[in-house]
Amino acid sequence: MILHELTPLPDSILPLAAFKAHLRLGTGFGEEALQDAVLLAFLRASLAAIEARTNKALLTRDYEWRLNEWPRVVELPVAPVSNVSQVALVDQTGAETEVPVAAYALAPDAHAPRLTPRAAVWPMMPSGGGAVIRFTAGMAATWDALPADLAQAVMLLAAHYYEYRDDTSLHAGCMPFGVASLLDRHRMPRLSLSRSEVHS
Repeated sequence: MILHELTPLPDSILPLAAFKAHLRLGTGFGEEALQDAVLLAFLRASLAAIEARTNKALLTRDYEWRLNEWPRVVELPVAPVSNVSQVALVDQTGAETEVPVAAYALAPDAHAPRLTPRAAVWPMMPSGGGAVIRFTAGMAATWDALPADLAQAVMLLAAHYYEYRDDTSLHAGCMPFGVASLLDRHRMPRLSLSRSEVHS
């Protein structure tokens, strides 16, 4: 299974000015733009880390998901999904045969959107081929439309990356407590057994 981002986010959608204000960078010296590329890189890194932690696309874009076989449940790898634009079977030469829209349905979900066939099973994939699903996912089309806690989490994590940019001791996946706590309600709920169920 391979997931591709078809419409990468442009720099213009990222809150560069707000991030500079958050960092309290100096202004009025005629050099305000010198660090723009670095700051944008930290914003993108923060956004990517938070999307990976929550399994959600914060800002809306288009994706393509390629499959070698149908999973038992076709749970789309990013949430929330607002639209599935195409499902197609792909033969070993790369030629695509579109699956009719009437043959499947999207079951929206904040954490685990699913695509279900209206018949009992999905159509058989070509020998040596696979399938491709193209869809749109995202919580907001613009930065200002993001939930405030997620926007704050991106800012805090990007600032953390900026502050410790020269610290090579930071381990992979480092997530400050304040950021992690802001993400809790956006993560997939985990079912747990009660003590009585564990000992019954």
